[in-house]
Amino acid sequence: MSDPTPVIDDLREESEALDALVARLAPGEWRLATPAPGWTVAHQIAHLAWTDRSALLAVTDEAGFQALVEQALAAPDSFVDDGAAQGARRTPEELLAAWRQGRDALDAALRKAPAGARFPWYGPPMAAASMATARLMETWAHGLDVADALGVTVAPTTRLRHIARLGVRTRGFAFLTHGLTPPTEEFRVELTGPGDGQPWTYGPDGAEQQVTGPALDFCLLVTQRAHRADLALTATGSDADRWLDIAQAFAGPPGAGRGPGERTP
Repeated sequence: MSDPTPVIDDLREESEALDALVARLAPGEWRLATPAPGWTVAHQIAHLAWTDRSALLAVTDEAGFQALVEQALAAPDSFVDDGAAQGARRTPEELLAAWRQGRDALDAALRKAPAGARFPWYGPPMAAASMATARLMETWAHGLDVADALGVTVAPTTRLRHIARLGVRTRGFAFLTHGLTPPTEEFRVELTGPGDGQPWTYGPDGAEQQVTGPALDFCLLVTQRAHRADLALTATGSDADRWLDIAQAFAGPPGAGRGPGERTP
């Protein structure tokens, strides 16, 4: 049973890095458009605040979370955008305070979660470590959208290791969400970590289906922040090649993704 503390710590660091980026923005900068159609900087932070609240309910109030699921089922095509739009109508001060309060409460709840506990989610139930990993993935991905709107380049960190691992583990989900039968054989994924260039490897050595390339590019792919054509990822094998076209580490229906040339810096 894995200790969730390291990924919870990294989630806090990732959130603080994004907080530092938006904390001093002028009111007008919160209305800057981001790469997500119709979403401003405020929408991005509002979505993170909304999802943190959902995760908090999943960990602490299963009945309250179930009510959110019922709302999502009633409006499957719009509930995410509706939640972001509602939060984006707040003043920047109110929105920033709500995001901080929610993520601090989630941090505390995850650290107190009983060992082995699993919590409901919009996909399969998740343990505390998995919940923190999913929140880190979303914080990083939406943080890239914010940085893009502000013209800021975000340096990759070793916190990407959590996202890369999630991307590998959600391979089967990516096939299923596109109506495809997941391959049964194991894949080999060999990534080059940021900074020191250390190898991050997953799956058996010598597997016929392989993916290689920079860890940053793989994380951009599985969070759909860049099109495959703009990334230095190589697939060996037809199933691995298909995976790179549909990879998705986040819950929900297939995302539209970014088109070629729309890569977030």
